[in-house]
Amino acid sequence: MNSAHELLSQMNDRSREVFRRVVEGYLESGEPVGSRTLTRTLSEKVSAATIRNVMQDLEFLGLLDSPHVSAGRIPTQQGLRMFVDGLLEVRDLDNTDREKIDATMGANTQDVGGLLDKVGSALSGVTQGASLVLTPKHEAPLKHIEFVSLGHDRALVVIVFADGHVENRVFTPPPGQTPSSMREAANFVNALAEGRTVNELRRVMIEETKRRRQEIDSLAAELIEAGVAIWEGESDSSERLIVRGRANLLGDDSAEDELERIRHLFDDLERKRDIAEFLDLTEQGDGVRIFIGSENKLFSLSGSSLVVSPYMNADRKIIGAVGVIGPTRLNYGRIVPIVDYTAQLVGKLIADRS
Repeated sequence: MNSAHELLSQMNDRSREVFRRVVEGYLESGEPVGSRTLTRTLSEKVSAATIRNVMQDLEFLGLLDSPHVSAGRIPTQQGLRMFVDGLLEVRDLDNTDREKIDATMGANTQDVGGLLDKVGSALSGVTQGASLVLTPKHEAPLKHIEFVSLGHDRALVVIVFADGHVENRVFTPPPGQTPSSMREAANFVNALAEGRTVNELRRVMIEETKRRRQEIDSLAAELIEAGVAIWEGESDSSERLIVRGRANLLGDDSAEDELERIRHLFDDLERKRDIAEFLDLTEQGDGVRIFIGSENKLFSLSGSSLVVSPYMNADRKIIGAVGVIGPTRLNYGRIVPIVDYTAQLVGKLIADRS
């Protein structure tokens, strides 16, 4: 199959206009668009029979589909991709939408997590989709770390940051840990921790554990390595994804198969699947990215679209992302500037606070 851009360049003006109007009509109404509807809106006067022939050609190319026996057509996933890449007209941000987002940012919230929670609620309210906000990892210097046994197969690592922020993470410690091995591990880590961020500490700890292997009790060494895995792993990633506005995806007239698809989406969001991948997707380039249907590897769905943009700190490093997820029938031209603006604003606010 030719690429979407090649197909677009091969189409004549009439085919392009029919295709564009079918997609725009479907995105607006959610209903198949018929040839009689198009005869009233096309710039050139042609018969319904001519339009039907053009629509059949577009269906043969894999760009349109006829969901029922009726003459109406809807875009396929490939058709939506081609429309988004080649024909989508992204509007300027609507002033009303801008004011709603700005009002959230103006909330007097000291805690970054609380601010981003409000951002998520505003984004879902403005777009009428479900919003996803990936919050930054806490990057303040460390003050103190402690290991606490919760049983033979569960332990807690308590991380106290210099700015007063505290994080507790439950993990499975290596077998055979004793109170003394936990104390030794904590003493070793704390001797290196103060003044360093988690990432800096992780690098130093790996080197120091190798270098001083003989000095450290083997149980304590295993616990330290397990701790490193906890800090660099995804144990805290589920807490970093804020999801708001799920109810927006449940329309009153949702068909049974649509409700089943949304239930799957909710399950995926509850499990916070592949959160690291969510950020990986955005790190492949600055700016807004659109994933349509099965291109969206995050949520095991073929019937949803994700519009997502990273945000950066003062050093221009990507530290999080904001996005909107909804049916493939999203109003992309309106939602793209909303997501873009929100991401830029969040980045600026976080940079100002730091």
